[in-house]
Amino acid sequence: MPSPASGIAFVRLPDVPLDDLVAHMTDPRVAAHMPLLKPGWDRQHAARFVEAKEACWRRDGLGHWAILCDGAYVGWGGFQKEGDDWDFGLVLKPDRFGLGMRIARQALAFARGDGRIPYVTFLLPPSRKRLGALARLGARFLGEVEYDGVGFLKYRLETA
Repeated sequence: MPSPASGIAFVRLPDVPLDDLVAHMTDPRVAAHMPLLKPGWDRQHAARFVEAKEACWRRDGLGHWAILCDGAYVGWGGFQKEGDDWDFGLVLKPDRFGLGMRIARQALAFARGDGRIPYVTFLLPPSRKRLGALARLGARFLGEVEYDGVGFLKYRLETA
């Protein structure tokens, strides 16, 4: 796991109270940019989500983390195997959106040090209009793709 830098720490999702995940994922400002997010997040749904993400860790040896800043939960994200791609996702609490680049840089440094990850992909909903950060990271636009019947913008960043 990435080591803490500037107060950012990556921990496993089971280390975060389910109520923190429920509050995060039921915030309408989060849902606005998550077209696959289904309503009805409660503790049971959060527990299934954590178990699904932990299954990725067991299957692939890598997955999503809970992200802490100075010990407080600020969101979740990480790498998930999608076919041949390692997709990077980051879902922050609205009051912590400003940490996105700092967290992404730390996570991508981890990817660059992991021989399994020659590149990462990013799937963003078309509602995301501010995409300059991806360009600053060096990601290139691949095109539009459909995932579970929803359109996304797909980018790729070489890490090797």
